[in-house]
Amino acid sequence: MAVKMIKVHGSGNDFYLLDQTQFQAPLSDADLKQLAINVCKRDGAGLYDGADGVLVVDKSEHSQVLGRMRVINADGTEASMCGNGLRTVARYLGTQNSVEDFRVQTMYADLKVQAVADFAAHVPAYSVEISPVSFDAQTLGMHANHDAATIINEKIPALSEDLKFSAVAVPNPHLIAFVDHETLVGPELGRIGAWMNDGKNSIFPDGVNVSFVEVLGANSIFVRTFERGVGFTNACGTAMSASSLMYVLLHQESTDFNQEIQVTNPGGMVKTVVHQGADEEYWMELIGNATFVRIVTLPLEEALRGDYSTATATETGEQAAYEDFVSNLAQV
Repeated sequence: MAVKMIKVHGSGNDFYLLDQTQFQAPLSDADLKQLAINVCKRDGAGLYDGADGVLVVDKSEHSQVLGRMRVINADGTEASMCGNGLRTVARYLGTQNSVEDFRVQTMYADLKVQAVADFAAHVPAYSVEISPVSFDAQTLGMHANHDAATIINEKIPALSEDLKFSAVAVPNPHLIAFVDHETLVGPELGRIGAWMNDGKNSIFPDGVNVSFVEVLGANSIFVRTFERGVGFTNACGTAMSASSLMYVLLHQESTDFNQEIQVTNPGGMVKTVVHQGADEEYWMELIGNATFVRIVTLPLEEALRGDYSTATATETGEQAAYEDFVSNLAQV
């Protein structure tokens, strides 16, 4: 049996998109885990240049929802959400069904997605909803500062004597610190990120995404993320959304919602908008590219064995356009 996958990315956060409806019977969770572990390996050991994870697309279980997305990380664990991945899934489902505004089922919510104006020539873009938001320690799986109920712009002495952190789930758990440029590019993020995701620490025993954020100017930030289940990544959509929320709450002169924020990352740039609903319920729009790099076909049995000798690929040409877009960001 052959399997077709599409190599996709949002801000360089790259995935193989797998549509389960191509099979008579969907792959088991064990097979999906093994497939992700195999194809995502970097340094030539995976499928072509590897990936950060696998996006599994399937029929939705809910009415008035176009499809379902699951996110399998490179280490085989499952993430509750992925903002960058959701944009590419939205493009795939929208193209397959000739619609531009719909909902996609994720682990915790049916999220609104919409096609928007291209970021540049041949750089299609989508806006996706990031929610729900929670600061609750139990939701985050957090045990910090004597099991405090929330951590908002506070020191966690076990992590750092200097940095202040905020913990928020969107719904993936995130630990965010606003830092200067030297700290942003230094070794501290790698140290904290690796420790918080070693499966042994008592603060986040289930792991957490860790981001350092530099404020570049009014409504402009840079986000660098050590992602749970992945490690350093070009971009993490939920991390950029969570960082935008904390920027609005902590670093604007007046808390001003519904303003477009430019979020630069190692893989490119997105835009975010932070919204506040009733009872201080927050949600974010994440707006960015949804790039299809190549279409790959290979026998399923070989993919599950990690054998890519007979894999074939068709390049779309979109990656070159995206790279041109990124190279011109300084002039945008």
